[in-house]
Amino acid sequence: MPPKAYLKQYLTIEELKIRYRQAPDTIESRRWHLLLLIAQQWSIKKAAKVVGLNYDYAKEIVGRYNREGPESVKNRNKYRQPPPAKSLLTPEEQQELLVALKGPAPDGGAWSGPKVADWIAKKTGRDHVWPQRGWDYLKKFGIEWKKK
Repeated sequence: MPPKAYLKQYLTIEELKIRYRQAPDTIESRRWHLLLLIAQQWSIKKAAKVVGLNYDYAKEIVGRYNREGPESVKNRNKYRQPPPAKSLLTPEEQQELLVALKGPAPDGGAWSGPKVADWIAKKTGRDHVWPQRGWDYLKKFGIEWKKK
């Protein structure tokens, strides 16, 4: 039989139960449930299986709780900001594109997402730029594509 896990007594079993039931999302709820079961003398392996977590991840949760306390149980993913999107064009190149968009496309027709993407690829020396990025720049500059 696996040894029982050690859990620092930051909170009573009743407080763990309250936090489990009042968790704002499922990630935190599962973590509190795991800690509640371990506080009730369950092994990490058995508690992880019941809660539906990977054993190694469950060990990590218990270890972090023992080191950092109740704050460590929070779902930090909710507070992460996605990295800012990298612009394909520098501000100067964007100005050049804006000037180019005021005239006809290289083929003489109207500008479209794929045509803007080709312009960007040639300007930046890239092998390929997805047509969606061309559409993104058309939208950014407020230029509407109209089918003739």
